[in-house]
Amino acid sequence: MQDLLLALLLGLVEGLTEFLPVSSTGHLILLGDLLGFQFPGKTFEIVIQLGAILAVCVAYWKRLWGAVTGCFAGDVPSRHFVTYILIAFLPAMLVGAFAYKYIRQLLDSPLTIAIVLIAGGIAILLIERLIKQPKVHAIEDFGLPLALKIGLFQCVSMIPGVSRSGATIMGALLMGVERKAAAEFSFFLAIPTMTAATAYKIYKDWAMLSFDGAGLIAIGFVTAFLVALLVVKAAVAFVGRHGFAPFAWYRIGFGILMLVLLLGR
Repeated sequence: MQDLLLALLLGLVEGLTEFLPVSSTGHLILLGDLLGFQFPGKTFEIVIQLGAILAVCVAYWKRLWGAVTGCFAGDVPSRHFVTYILIAFLPAMLVGAFAYKYIRQLLDSPLTIAIVLIAGGIAILLIERLIKQPKVHAIEDFGLPLALKIGLFQCVSMIPGVSRSGATIMGALLMGVERKAAAEFSFFLAIPTMTAATAYKIYKDWAMLSFDGAGLIAIGFVTAFLVALLVVKAAVAFVGRHGFAPFAWYRIGFGILMLVLLLGR
């Protein structure tokens, strides 16, 4: 019963945090460590991320389907949309293939993640002060250089605790992208990025995968999917009204709390 509740909790955390600039991986590692939850092999973490990916596809299926069919129909804005997402995905694909394993080995510890959460929150507050009047209001207007630069920012998220969505959104804001477009581009960029990362994890850790805890895995997957489905579009509306400062203060507060708990054990 305890493991069932923990699987439900971690699925909830994944769904809530995957598309917010607060680091879902950092939350899962910290909470799993503090609560003593043992993932069923590598499978649990992989499958609940798939739930979050599916949520974006469902939430934006009309736009995604329109972009794909528009490409084949010769629609220029649709072709731009797909091209910019793929170009932004390339840096993470290349860097991840060669360096992600070593980055995680060096920095993947609860204490490091807590410190990075705090540092990331401070960075968001500073960036919110630095950004000026946005010049780009739609993904279709990005251009190849801008998409590539945002993709390079995404590579920073390989440091545990940084947040993939946080790195891409903050990078886009610094490049003059309007908040709503920056957030949505981050969501769409998550689809190839997280799908590729998940496929790579399955390939590398195939021997370690186990469905012994299939019930816990299913609970985590469904919970992450349903919660992420609610969060994705609500996050865009929230950001439009309040900006990213609330997430920054949350990161700082949560990071400090985790530091206190970790150092006090």
